[in-house]
Amino acid sequence: MSPSVGRRVRRRRRVGLAFAVVVLTVAILVSFQAQRESRRGPVAKPLPGPSLRKLAKADDLLLGTALRDQPLRDEPGYRKDLVGEFAAISPENAMKWDALEPERGKFTWGGADRAVDFAAKHGLKVRGHTLVWHAQLPGWLTGGDFDRGGLLRLMTGHVKRVMGRYKGRVKAWDVVNEAVAEDGSLRQSLWGKELGPGFIAAAFEAARKADPKARLAINEIGAESTGPKSDTLLRIVRELKRQGLVDEVGFQAHFNLDGVPETMEANLKRFAALGVDIAITEADVGVPDDAGPEALDAQAKVYAELVKTCRAVPRCRALTVWGYTDRHSWIPDNQPGTGRATLLDDELAPKPAYRAFQDALRGS
Repeated sequence: MSPSVGRRVRRRRRVGLAFAVVVLTVAILVSFQAQRESRRGPVAKPLPGPSLRKLAKADDLLLGTALRDQPLRDEPGYRKDLVGEFAAISPENAMKWDALEPERGKFTWGGADRAVDFAAKHGLKVRGHTLVWHAQLPGWLTGGDFDRGGLLRLMTGHVKRVMGRYKGRVKAWDVVNEAVAEDGSLRQSLWGKELGPGFIAAAFEAARKADPKARLAINEIGAESTGPKSDTLLRIVRELKRQGLVDEVGFQAHFNLDGVPETMEANLKRFAALGVDIAITEADVGVPDDAGPEALDAQAKVYAELVKTCRAVPRCRALTVWGYTDRHSWIPDNQPGTGRATLLDDELAPKPAYRAFQDALRGS
């Protein structure tokens, strides 16, 4: 090969390499932009007014939603609908112990701080969730070799530390969550097994001292109807009320197409008779993945019935849906084969449940 031919070959190779680099760079930028747009989520859709927030306020009902940190940071549509439709937020996971203190003494306040700051900026109330629970505890705590006194000090210290950080900025706290087993016995969790039933009052005493103006709640799952579980919860609440330690009782209301329990209204009224307020704290209505469009109409009826049940109890003063869009719902991951549990679909468009919720708030 002559020198001139060799130079031409090398030149073509350099040009080809440069072109390939340009193509690869463009592909990377396009991919990055696509990922960025994906993370930004769908654009908020026009929702038929008036807003749920406005309707609930007219009925003196505080309407809230669970809030996730990732879409709060990344998705403008999520933020827009949240502020437009709700008056309160419950951080879904950011205030749980494993999120706040994954390593002993090392705290990660970012998600919780963002939630509280966002609420303050937009005039939203905050429901702190949750201080003492048997799940989502850090490994250093569940695997630690603590004696009874040490464990009690850790629990009450956690309550004081978290509530102290947000003193005056959180309206209500789920102080103790899911303390009662299905058969009505004390749940044999880390707290129940090691500390006995006294851990409940101890947690509330610490909470009352940490922020005397915050409203304190005990929150329970599967206690919406009368039965052994709600009977035990009633006894616990009666004693906490006698000691001046509890202000609200939270009923989670994770329902499905079986509907609202027949005895729910009567059950809520017997708790209200103790002189405490009632809060529906984590409402959703799961739908089987293989169900047809008629299932969404059935879901709408369940949501409407839940709102009507709350409105039938004068002391039911707060209702929180556990996420408002199917795009960000805990149901598919935790109840396989079930999803579509919220008021808006994956693209933030209203489902029949949204309109039924509106009508129920209107009283129609």
